[in-house]
Amino acid sequence: MSEPKGAWNFVRGFENLSLCDWPGRTSCIIFLGGCNLRCPTCHNFQLAWDMHSLPVIDAQRVRAYLRDRAGWLDGVTISGGEPTTVPGVGELAFEIRKTGLPVKMDSNGMRPEVVAELLQEKLVDTFAVDVKGPFAKYPSLTGNAVSEIAARANLTRIFEMAEARPDAFYFRITQVPGLTRADIAVAQSYLPPRHELKIQKYVPPRRTPEHAKPNHEERRPAGNVVN
Repeated sequence: MSEPKGAWNFVRGFENLSLCDWPGRTSCIIFLGGCNLRCPTCHNFQLAWDMHSLPVIDAQRVRAYLRDRAGWLDGVTISGGEPTTVPGVGELAFEIRKTGLPVKMDSNGMRPEVVAELLQEKLVDTFAVDVKGPFAKYPSLTGNAVSEIAARANLTRIFEMAEARPDAFYFRITQVPGLTRADIAVAQSYLPPRHELKIQKYVPPRRTPEHAKPNHEERRPAGNVVN
């Protein structure tokens, strides 16, 4: 097997079929390693922070699956980790789009310039953006990876894009320990009109990061691709 190039080298997980990841659509999920945050409650920490401990998923098998099953799917989700940090992620999205399938991308919103480019080039149809909580709590929620000022600036740009293109964005928040109902209400208040904040239940990681095995909320990154 030849060495994968570009963003394919970051593909460390693949789920053949999901009925709930993209609301209203049947999709498969491509998981990319690496992240720019260090959230202490991260469920996919091995993928996010120790990508190289996971095997690279065979790009040819994923391509074959997308080609053969395109008629049975409503779209492809690119998740992570944080996809916007991956070099060449636009090329990966373009390759998927050539199958005729729409693309959804999960993001923490901290690289709005990448989101803007992918949206402008029509490489991603929908962005699912995770709002961690009130801007003031971003340092503690992200392992001090993002300041309150940076969180405000980055997400404000995301919200401006969502206001201009309400069809291309939806927003989620995970009710992690320490996040109150009041915090969620504050986060909801940031959103542009016609958007609601979907509250996700927090699922604790099964193990501490030092002894973790991949989980992906029950998704196995080394799982087999159905031919």
